[in-house]
This record gives sequence, structure tokens and C-alpha cells, in this order.
Amino acid sequence: MRVAIVHDFLYCYAGAERVLEQMIELFPQADLFSLFDFVPIGERDFLKGKRVRTTVLQRMPFAKQKHRAYLPLMPLAVEQLDVSDYDVILSSSYLSAKGVITAPHQLHVCYCHSPVRFAWDQQHQYLEQAGLKRGIKSVLARVILHYIRGWDVRSANNVDVFLTNSHFVRRRVERIYRREASTVHPPVNVERFALCEEKEDFYVTVSRMVPYKRMDLIVEAFGRMPSRRLVVIGDGPEMKKIRRLAKGNVELMGQQSDAVVGEKLGRARGFVFAAEEDFGIAPVEAQACGTPVIAFGRGGVTESVIPGKTGIFFGRQQAGELCRAVEAFERHTWDARAIRKHAEMFSAEVFRRNFRAVVEEAWERFQLHSGEGVFDMREAALEAEGRDTRDRDTQVAERI
Repeated sequence: MRVAIVHDFLYCYAGAERVLEQMIELFPQADLFSLFDFVPIGERDFLKGKRVRTTVLQRMPFAKQKHRAYLPLMPLAVEQLDVSDYDVILSSSYLSAKGVITAPHQLHVCYCHSPVRFAWDQQHQYLEQAGLKRGIKSVLARVILHYIRGWDVRSANNVDVFLTNSHFVRRRVERIYRREASTVHPPVNVERFALCEEKEDFYVTVSRMVPYKRMDLIVEAFGRMPSRRLVVIGDGPEMKKIRRLAKGNVELMGQQSDAVVGEKLGRARGFVFAAEEDFGIAPVEAQACGTPVIAFGRGGVTESVIPGKTGIFFGRQQAGELCRAVEAFERHTWDARAIRKHAEMFSAEVFRRNFRAVVEEAWERFQLHSGEGVFDMREAALEAEGRDTRDRDTQVAERI
């Protein structure tokens, strides 16, 4: 197979880039495409030395510092990437990569981290956080988001097989794009974390300080529990706000090395997580240390945490709810070895095995049926999961 990998854009090493890293590991001969590439020299190891083929956005003024300002141009830019020389296109997409233009003789497998969340169900939240609820700028932002939603749905038609990082995202794909999808949970470097069975009397949270992570909620809740100590690791735009909220029992460590993060995750009594994430890497990293999780019970974390075995959920993003969850957490006995064993289900090795199996199966079926002009890759994905591929009328008639 001649393979092209298309990623939205490159400026840091985060969750989506971990998936990209494993794609490159699986298909080292593949060529890499992206809207732009501003990853610093010292942080490029995950790209395995690959040259990144970029778009005109790479050369736009202030794109390195203000790339989000070019959001309206991203759909047009990704459509200019030329992948016509490849048999298989693998897109790693949470914004625009799936919109790359392909031909009927090419197989397009999209690993969808999420439909464009700030344009769909989280639109009002993002507008409020950006101060765009009212005024002329608000009207302009809503027009742009309306345009992005239309393009997002249309570009989904260019994908043969959808994979998602969680069942939570799979349901969003099926609702927004009206497309079937299969789930392959993202890779977590569980080998980097050592099991620690000796716990100390503190809780820990690790996150970027951005609004949707709800670090403010965690810090506020522990402010109401002065007898319990909280260690906060991370930095970001909301750090000043978090500092104002933090009481004497809350230690703000800022950004820390991997070694310090691993040590704190291992020794903590519990890991606290209050965001609604598409999947959530940090809770799995905590479990890899044998540390149980206290998490908001919505989103992808409900697929990585087993209630009563590897953690506990709270039902609403409110400080009082988190306080009650901590009290329930402390009444429970946790098995660090069982928690670690569960985390190993999300290793990079498991991801590579599952991802390769889906791509190779899809490619074999695509080759087998490409000459017939009637093959539906969505049915192939369903068959791979053992789900009923017959049309709805046939299924309903049989039940009657």
C-alpha cells in the first residue's frame, strides 16, 4: 500500500499527536501531510524524522502565534493537499484533515478524535468563554461556525471508514454525520508509569489550565475540604484564576517533568478529573500507576474507569458533588494491581494491533470490491464488529 497520513496541524505534542505517532510507527513508509507545522526542533521525536508537507497556512502572517485566526481558511487549505498518488489515506482529524480530497480508487480511513466540538454541541460554551455571546463579533463568529458545520458534514462524505477514540465520540459521529463508526481507543504510554502500591495522603490532578478542564471546580471543592491535600500539576491561561481560588491545602506545582508527574501520580491516594473529554489520557495514566480515579461521569472517561474497581464518578460538575464523591471514595478499598492491569488494555501496543487490523481488513475488502462499484465500506466496518448490516426495512420486517 502507498500510504498518506493527513493530520490537522502540528504545533505541540498532545493526545491527537500520540495517535499520529503510532500511525507513523505502523506505516513508516507513509508520507505526512498537515495544514502547518510549527513543532519546535527539540520536540519532534514523535514525527520520526519525517518531512511534513504543509499548505499555504504555513506561510501566512502570524500563523505560528495566531493559527486559530485562520479557521475560516482551513477547509479550503486542506482541500489543496495533493494525495492523488496514494492507495490509502489515513486522516487523524478533529477539525479539517478528513476533508482532504480523494478519488474513488483510494481508500480513506479517518480516525476521528471528535466532530468539530466548538462548532457543534459545545458552541455556546466556547462563545461564552471567548467573550463572544453578544455584539458584532458574536454575529461574525456564529456565521463562521455555521459555515464550519456545513463543511464538516459535507467533508464526512469523503471518508470510507470512520474510527473513533471512544464510544462517546462514535455516538457523536453517528448523530452528526449519519455515519456508522467503530471504536479504537487511543494509545496511552502505560509502560512509562510504574505501579506504586504505597500511597500517601494527598490527591493529585494533572491538566492544562483551560476552561473546559474545570480545574477551578477541583480547586474550589478541595477548598471546602481543608483536611484533604491536593497537588495540582499544569499551567495555562487559567493559572491566575486558579491561584486566586487555591487555599492553603492546595499546592500548585505548575508545569513539571514526566518524572515528577509519574512520581506524584504513583504516590497519590487518588487522581481527580472534572472535564468532559472525548476520551481522557490522564485518568488512564493514573490507573497505570495503580492510582484510582475520581471523575465527572460523562464522556470517554466512563469507558476507561470501572466504577467501584478502578475509580468512582460524580454526576454533576459542581463542587459539592465532587466533595461527596471524595467522601464515598475514601470509604472504598482499592486494589492497585487490579487498577494497573486494567490500564494495560489501553497501551500503545493494543492500539497498534487494533488499528492495523481495521486498516488491513478495510484494504482487503476495498480491493476485492473496488471493481464492482457497489461496495459500502460502512457495511464492512459493521461486519467487522459483528453487527447487522441489512437495511432497516429488512430488519423491521423480520421482527414483525
